[in-house]
Order: sequence, then C-alpha cells, then structure tokens
Amino acid sequence: MSDDRPTPTDTARASARAVHDVAAAFMLDMDTYAVGAEAGYDGIAFYYGGRGGVLGDVDADVVTAALVFFPAGTVRTGWEQAGTVESRAAGAERFAAVGHGWARDHLPEGALDYARLAALAGRVEQAADAADAPVFAGWRALPEPTGDRELALHRMNALRELRAARHGVEVLAAGIEPVEALMVRTPYMADIFGWPEPRPEPDEELRERWQAAEDATDRRFGRDLAVLDAAQRAEFVELAEAARLAIT
Repeated sequence: MSDDRPTPTDTARASARAVHDVAAAFMLDMDTYAVGAEAGYDGIAFYYGGRGGVLGDVDADVVTAALVFFPAGTVRTGWEQAGTVESRAAGAERFAAVGHGWARDHLPEGALDYARLAALAGRVEQAADAADAPVFAGWRALPEPTGDRELALHRMNALRELRAARHGVEVLAAGIEPVEALMVRTPYMADIFGWPEPRPEPDEELRERWQAAEDATDRRFGRDLAVLDAAQRAEFVELAEAARLAIT
C-alpha cells in the first residue's frame, strides 16, 4: 500500500484499530459507569441502555440481534434494568454526553486537527448506507455536539458502529457464532460480556474463517470509505491514528 494513495480497502484496514479504539476508550472507562451509577444504572446496564438506547423502546432480543456479540441473557438483564431508569432516548443521549465529556478530558486540545477529523468522518457517516447497521443509524440520528474534540469523538463512534455492523454481518455469513468470534478476537472480554462457560477454544480453522470475515469487513467498510478521495483517505488514516495515540 502506498502511504499517500491508499485504496478504500487499504484505508479500512489501516484505520481499523483507531476506528475501534478511539470511541471504545470511553465505553471501557470506569468513570463512564460511575456516571451511569449516579443516574441509577446497575453496572454494565448503562452500556446496554446507552448504546442500545438509539434503537428505541424495543424488546431485548432486538438489542441482542443488533449488537451481535453479546449473550442474550446478559443483554436482557441490563436492558430491562436500564428501562427502569429513564426513557431509551434519554439513556442514549446520556451515554453520548458522557462520550463528549470524555473527549474533553482525554483528547488533548491542539494535539491534532480534530475539526478536520470530524469533517472527514462526517462525510463517511452521512453517505453510508445504514442497511444492516441499526445501531449506527440510531447514533447518526442523535444530536451532535459543537466542540471539535467532542464532534470528532461522536463521529468516530458512528464509524465504529458502522464497521462493527459490517463485521457482524460478515461473521454471521461465515457461519461463525458470536461467542466464537469473541474468543478469537477479544477472549478477555468474555467475562465482562457475561458469556457462560464452557466457551469454545478457537482452533486454526476457526481463526482462518474469522480472518476471512475480517478481510471481508475491510472490503465492505472500504466501500463506505470510498466517498473520500485517495488524498482524503490518507488524511483520515493519519488523523484517526493520531487521535488514538493522543488519548490520555
């Protein structure tokens, strides 16, 4: 891959870590759940109520289907508890607001051109086909913040939801069970997500099928990124990675 002329698929592959990590950082921060606890959420219920809240007042099975990689029982417990705290819309907006506050606290001002990163991510976000990406579609419909760091985080999370949806489609199409995919990529999250034991131990054949699904994700997300020209794609990779490295 040429550093200054990446193809859309190259861009998807080169930006995958930053697209995931920048927004995931606020979701993994324990301070996020302290805010949720103050509002009345029990532990990880704020995650399900906040992230899934963009889907509206639906049954927990809908949330499980949309998030793909979480066990149905854990989702239902968290989703139903979240519903006792506030409306689904309010939960989603609270979750987004925590992300915006996290950006102010953890993305150093002046570290990179956040406004430009937000503009590039926004072009992809607005042009993307939301088919098979309901959480992305819901997040895209939320009110956006005004600050450059906050907006960059908000739109990077939109792209995280978009890529996650593309990946979920490809994993399921490959005949890989969600828990199998989790155990290949992030086995350390199995306890946090509440996957019951015993859990599958990935073998080489499963890892190869998962990698094929990941490669297909790069191609599919690359089509989303193709709205940017080659120079813009290179700029997006550079800025997204700079944001990942700037996190304090």
